[in-house]
Amino acid sequence: MKPPLRNDRFLRACRREPVDATPVWFMRQAGRYMAEYRAIRASHSLLEICKRPDLAAEVTAQPIDRLGVDAAILFADILLVCEPLGVGLEFVGGDGPVLRRPIAGAADVDRLPEFDVATELGFVAESVRAIVRRLDGRVPLVGFAGGPFTVASYLIEGGHSKNFVATKRLMHGEPEAWNRLLARLATITAAYLRMQIEAGADAVQLFDSWIGALSPDDYRRFVLPHSRAVFVSIPASVPAIHFGTQTAALLSDMRRAGGSVLGVDWRIDLDDAWDRVGADVAVQGNLDPVALLGPRPALLESARDVLARAAGRPGHVFNLGHGILPETPVEAAADLVAFVHDESAR
Repeated sequence: MKPPLRNDRFLRACRREPVDATPVWFMRQAGRYMAEYRAIRASHSLLEICKRPDLAAEVTAQPIDRLGVDAAILFADILLVCEPLGVGLEFVGGDGPVLRRPIAGAADVDRLPEFDVATELGFVAESVRAIVRRLDGRVPLVGFAGGPFTVASYLIEGGHSKNFVATKRLMHGEPEAWNRLLARLATITAAYLRMQIEAGADAVQLFDSWIGALSPDDYRRFVLPHSRAVFVSIPASVPAIHFGTQTAALLSDMRRAGGSVLGVDWRIDLDDAWDRVGADVAVQGNLDPVALLGPRPALLESARDVLARAAGRPGHVFNLGHGILPETPVEAAADLVAFVHDESAR
């Protein structure tokens, strides 16, 4: 039995309901910028933390204790779904993911093994349950998964890419294989997110971080139907955040793909983004993560501008436009949370 939430302003904002103050959380809020996290990483690998519910719960709770954010996010990695596919996932120097057996064409797509999400990734559900116990109703928990395009790009490129040449070559050169791959990933992702919700996640986020590499037409043709398949599988009662970067030209199409909350990065003004997607959806964002590395007056002025553009409309979740950077001073992050709460409560 889940304990009742003592702070539900994040969920209320996702539902575009009135809140007493704008909720704040940060992508990658559990990470290397925190000494507590670095202490755990000194003796445990990234995958070990992901696969040990006790460690995942401890790390997930760290920013709740230090920063006062209004939501926790599951500590995991978007590529955990790739490990059962037999592509040789490894995290090497600096935690960069490498897939030793990337997908090169249709034959590789067709060789990907079937697997049961609950069996192969059940440790994530155990982590969700452990985190819910650890949070004890203080704040809601956000579960997440990687978006179909982003996960496919890692599977094809074998790691991070700047130009996504191999990905786009397969997408345009073998569109049937591409669609089989993304349909498969959408099915896996939908089951993975539902498993997290059943284990206790209060909301979910789809990180399609690299879709900004696509033209609007390519997004509509090759990605949107598969992202939509994920979102329609999520219970309507559960807030679902749709996030990408460099997506100013894609926001309207992302809205069509699904999600009750649209994540916005700092490359577009928040009010402009909200006008593009419509008033019937909540918006999350959109401070530049680098602002946290600058002087305090500049940081707070940037945060004030984001709040001014939201203009007190129901449905704003304050976040960064991407993940918090490892160089970020913890004090700056905590200061920002307090400022947003105080400024928006006025």
